[in-house]
Amino acid sequence: MPQGSSHRVAVIVGPGSNPFELGVATELFGLARPELGHPWYELTLCAPRPSVRMHAGFFTLGGVAGLEAADAAGTVIVPNRPDPLAGADPAVLAAIRRAALRGARLVSFCTGAFTLAEAGVLDGRRATTHWRWAEAFAARHPAVRLEPDVLFVDDGEVLTAAGSAAALDLGLHLIRRDHGAETANTVSRRLVFAAGRDGGQRQFVDRPVPAVDAASLQPLLDWARERLDRPLTVTALAARAAVHPATLHRRFQAELGTTPLAWLTEERVALACRLLERGEDRLEAVARASGLGTAANLRARLRRRTGLTPTAYRRRFGPGNTPPPPDVAR
Repeated sequence: MPQGSSHRVAVIVGPGSNPFELGVATELFGLARPELGHPWYELTLCAPRPSVRMHAGFFTLGGVAGLEAADAAGTVIVPNRPDPLAGADPAVLAAIRRAALRGARLVSFCTGAFTLAEAGVLDGRRATTHWRWAEAFAARHPAVRLEPDVLFVDDGEVLTAAGSAAALDLGLHLIRRDHGAETANTVSRRLVFAAGRDGGQRQFVDRPVPAVDAASLQPLLDWARERLDRPLTVTALAARAAVHPATLHRRFQAELGTTPLAWLTEERVALACRLLERGEDRLEAVARASGLGTAANLRARLRRRTGLTPTAYRRRFGPGNTPPPPDVAR
């Protein structure tokens, strides 16, 4: 960002855009910050039409600039799309392509990555989107190098954020790039938000319990869940079900799409997470109660599933949920 000048940011608002993401862009790039002592951003909201009905019809945004505002911006932000599988507005796609051709910085929040991909500016690049839409995105845009576990991806002049709240992470990252870490930390403290969150979006992914035929595996699964603190083995599960281990493997694959050992491990990690969420801070106790054995194995399994250490997970999701100040070094 040139010294002594403001950087123009245009947010392309579409029908059904999320007010939260619009608020993030406004808070980070639209509010004047004279206390920082240097030029800040100039924010403009633009759309193909001057009136935009926001998500779920909560309100209608009026007086919005036309897409020519995006042609004059150094950074163009595309927020979410309520239905990312529906085609984007051709006028919006054209504006994005024009911005890419003249070297503007392109940013998407949440499912806005679908819009950038549809415009063709993500081909061959690294990108992310909300975990709920990652599989659909990968199938629809195979030329994009999707990274589904991270909060945001910085691929030079094209940057993408995961879910709505990750827009804050990416926005602060942009401020850090443009103005340095001290300014980003100052803004993050004003927001009461960490300047750099640990872990990725794996920690937030829903893992629904698959539906199981009660006449088949469910009694065995219930029996095993009550004994996760014990040294259960696949052989022990097969003996309980009165079948050969190979038969048990076939049933698990058919009904749950996984193996008995993988299911056991996932259940143990899920129990460890619940214990940490309740505030248990003795890692050896958590490891024993969940059947993971040792604190070292607990750390390895939890980091593989959530991207966080047990201490970071408890700090994030435990009682009180008291994360460290945003300027604490990590």
